[in-house]
Amino acid sequence: MASQALHFLNPTYSAPTRSLSSPSKPLLLAQSPRRVRPISAISSDIDSSSSSPSVMISGNGKGGIFGGDGTAAAAAVADVSGIEVDAVTEAELKENGFRSTRRTKLVCTIGPATCGFEQLEALAVGGMNVARINMCHGTRDWHRRVIERVRRLNEEKGYAVAIMMDTEGSEIHMGDLGGAASAARAEDGEIWTFSVRAFDSPLPEQTINVNYEGFAEDVKVGDDLLVDGGMVRFEVIEKIGPDVKCRCTDPGLLLPRANLTFWRDGSLVRERNAMLPTISSKDWLDIDFGISEGVDFIAISFVKSAEVIRHLKSYIAARSRDSDIAVIAKIESVDSLKNLEEIIRASDGAMVARGDLGAQIPLEQVPSAQQKIVQLCRQLDRPVIVASQLLESMIEYPTPTRAEVADISEAVRQRADALMLSGESAMGQYPEKALTVLRSVSLRIEKWWREEKRQEAMVLPEISSSFADSISEEICNSAAKMVAGNGKHSGNGVTMGLGTTLCGLRLCSTHVLECLRSSWLVSSIVIEAHLADNLEVDAIFVYTKTGQMASLLSRCRPDCPIFAFTTTTSVRRRLNLQWGLIPFRLNFSDDMESNLNRTFFLLKARGMIQSGDLVIAVSDMLQSIQVMNVP
Repeated sequence: MASQALHFLNPTYSAPTRSLSSPSKPLLLAQSPRRVRPISAISSDIDSSSSSPSVMISGNGKGGIFGGDGTAAAAAVADVSGIEVDAVTEAELKENGFRSTRRTKLVCTIGPATCGFEQLEALAVGGMNVARINMCHGTRDWHRRVIERVRRLNEEKGYAVAIMMDTEGSEIHMGDLGGAASAARAEDGEIWTFSVRAFDSPLPEQTINVNYEGFAEDVKVGDDLLVDGGMVRFEVIEKIGPDVKCRCTDPGLLLPRANLTFWRDGSLVRERNAMLPTISSKDWLDIDFGISEGVDFIAISFVKSAEVIRHLKSYIAARSRDSDIAVIAKIESVDSLKNLEEIIRASDGAMVARGDLGAQIPLEQVPSAQQKIVQLCRQLDRPVIVASQLLESMIEYPTPTRAEVADISEAVRQRADALMLSGESAMGQYPEKALTVLRSVSLRIEKWWREEKRQEAMVLPEISSSFADSISEEICNSAAKMVAGNGKHSGNGVTMGLGTTLCGLRLCSTHVLECLRSSWLVSSIVIEAHLADNLEVDAIFVYTKTGQMASLLSRCRPDCPIFAFTTTTSVRRRLNLQWGLIPFRLNFSDDMESNLNRTFFLLKARGMIQSGDLVIAVSDMLQSIQVMNVP
């Protein structure tokens, strides 16, 4: 295995003695400033002669970046429009600073209540990060118009709203409702007919089409029929050819295309469902539509195995070689839970679809299933969305129930990447208010978490499959530890790793990783310059072309926002789904000194950072980590 270079310079020094109970101020490391080479782990396939910035540690504890020939500083003098950031995030940073930024992302399903440009803009202003289009409803032309409006909103108003297309799936579901344009209410004791017949004229009153031809043969008299995960319940009382007569036992609202499940003797009847393909013929046409429209995510319903995900990803790659479309696996069936880990590994993210999942497993098992899915996704570095019935009451009422607020709070405390509104934003009477509740509860719980200095016990396993990826992973872990203050307490400060001088040391690849895992990467000269329990870092800067290193940082859930700089618009939108990431589009080079100088200049010009802010900077190009104050 090729050897790797760990370039590391720690000048020897004697830190002044100081009590830990003293005020948290930087230590005076020297009376005169001196230059320290940044800590960096550089792969052997990268030109070691490339320019690296220097960190100035001075008597006042401030740091800065200085180029050897001044070209980087000159390059920083650029138009402030050279960087793209979400308009709402920019306003929040200017008004309230780093710590006020929301870490949990918000997904809104777009429907008749929110499909206009003005309504979409109101959702974007309210914090929508991803717009979801549900292919169970509407025509492709309708969805195309929604996509065009979201793209226009991003271009004209400066947002980075991503688009997620959700497939219908091939599970058993309702079709149109007889005598109702969009919804109907089933009352207790009413008799409704579920039929697979094709009617030439409009459906009779209290008649519902079912998409599965074998429905009438499979159900038996006495079975319980659950609509939309149990929101409405019927009992089968009679079968007449292709028609099934049912009595409503639990009244509620019936929506077109709602999922149907039937139970017999207290158990889910799923034999026929297991034989249905995960991706139907209609789904493939919808997927072609999503590829042609350039959506950012495709969510696949009722995923049963990892093979389905791999097949779809190969199909997308063949149809669009330059596509950045990510595949989200919806976990909403017993089969999904049985094959959970392999499905998540194969996918680019997951959705906890609790409505349909609650129709296939006992309701009391849904909370533990949610927590398991959220934790596994984070361990495997996949974004996870908690969805279904978060604010169901706000479809009809302007305020949520206390139980709904507690439900949202638990998802935020579990550190899910995103929360999703479904009917609340698609067809509800108060979509903007529902989004406001989701946003305000998320912000409050995140703030409480920081104020209480809650520490997580979750162990993040190593997930890298190559040596270069292992270095990136360890760099991100080390950066998060520096933010969290997971160092070892010594008598007069905080230390992490080795405090001796290592100059130009060449180590084999195994030793490099051991150095990283032992936190040698974290310079004791920087750590001991800050005597609090952590570095009080204001933000982490990550320069990434693919988004991988930003994702690894998000996985660590650091206690500060992550500024993710990427060169492509599609990667920027995709990163907008992940916890704690503030994605920017910025053209940058392999010269970190130039990148940092230009970034500092542009962000300061827009009032998003200030001189003296403490920043950790990492890069997936040079695989480096640096700690500095904004000059």
